[in-house]
Amino acid sequence: MKLKTMLAAALVALLPGGGALAATVTISCGALGQELQICQQGAEAWAKKTGNQVKVVSTPSSATERLALYQQMLAARSGDIDVYQIDVIWPGLLAEHLEDLSAAVDKPTLDKHFPSIVKNNTVNGKLVGMPWFTDAGLLYYRSDLLEKYGRKVPTTWAEMAETAKIIQDGERKAGQARMQGFVFQGKAYEGLTCNALEWVDSFGGGSIVGPDGKITINNPQAVAALKAAQSWIGQISPQGALNYEEEQARAVFQSGDAAFMRNWPYAWALAQGPDSPVKGKVGVAPLPKGGEQGKNSGTLGGWQLAVSRYSPNKQAAIDLVKYLASEEEQKRRVIAGSFLPTIQSLYQDPDALKALPLLKDIQPTLAAAVARPATPTGQRYNQVSTEFFNGVHSVLTGKQQPEAAVQQIQRNLDRLSRGGRW
Repeated sequence: MKLKTMLAAALVALLPGGGALAATVTISCGALGQELQICQQGAEAWAKKTGNQVKVVSTPSSATERLALYQQMLAARSGDIDVYQIDVIWPGLLAEHLEDLSAAVDKPTLDKHFPSIVKNNTVNGKLVGMPWFTDAGLLYYRSDLLEKYGRKVPTTWAEMAETAKIIQDGERKAGQARMQGFVFQGKAYEGLTCNALEWVDSFGGGSIVGPDGKITINNPQAVAALKAAQSWIGQISPQGALNYEEEQARAVFQSGDAAFMRNWPYAWALAQGPDSPVKGKVGVAPLPKGGEQGKNSGTLGGWQLAVSRYSPNKQAAIDLVKYLASEEEQKRRVIAGSFLPTIQSLYQDPDALKALPLLKDIQPTLAAAVARPATPTGQRYNQVSTEFFNGVHSVLTGKQQPEAAVQQIQRNLDRLSRGGRW
């Protein structure tokens, strides 16, 4: 009888929830809007299903600060975090520290995702990140205010600035002193690289560094784009926007104090939330063109899930990643938080479309999105981005004129790359 009891106890220990062999997996999640809460819900559902434990840790909302934290932990071979949420531009930067997921994910499962994202996450033949959600910059607008002032959705930045000024001035005269025309991410960090790349590319000024590694930022179109953005500060955009990240811009817009906002898709669900002052008054459109000859340009964003090579719980961590990136979980995230799925079939899913109507129209925006030059610049991308956003920030603050700024960025990047040889 004693032997049977011992065998039963051993069997229980091997089963999910048996205690001794249950792993505790730590995952880092972002904290924009509902991001942390929705990540925690998914992770806890996996824990309940598998009998493991999960610990969700919040990381800085600034992508620049988050990358610095990740690099510090991974360089120290820390096992404190098992699963990292990584930006679309980081696979090449972090690949040496990440587990190859190729053997863990079968081809039919991988084929459900956008091939371009899978390719982006594959470094030297190794799948170092599982696609989780994708992104592109969008223009949010107050549909009620456009109707009130007889204006249409702007298709160029000049139209946006003109309409923003008309609405801002009109609303201030009507007693809404805090009304702003346009809010965006103007702080000197990765978010400004995304915004400014959209301006430059929409004017036909390229993507800072071309696919061949040639530095292209010093051109008349880039100068024109930065001149336009510089003219917004103090006119349709507050000085405070020079320190805005995504959530600061959203707070102003969602409180009803801005006519237009540049942000990512996650802001849609929050703007339409039950407690939102602008619920039912918001529309979304592609970001404006630089001019009639320009193009709509949204920076390609998105996040992946990666397993640390230094994780003490690799198998459980890989299982968590597969669960969170699954079709069922991505659908839940679309509905709960308007996170754009990486699984293509969800763009035709009736439940997902009902929760996020922009899904039916956003695929052309995603297909035409401009990529940051992470591939041609490789390990130096973070330095490239820092040079760019600091130069742009100096223009927005009035410390430097656009012509001088793009020349300086070009010189600094030339020096960094040893003449374009990245």
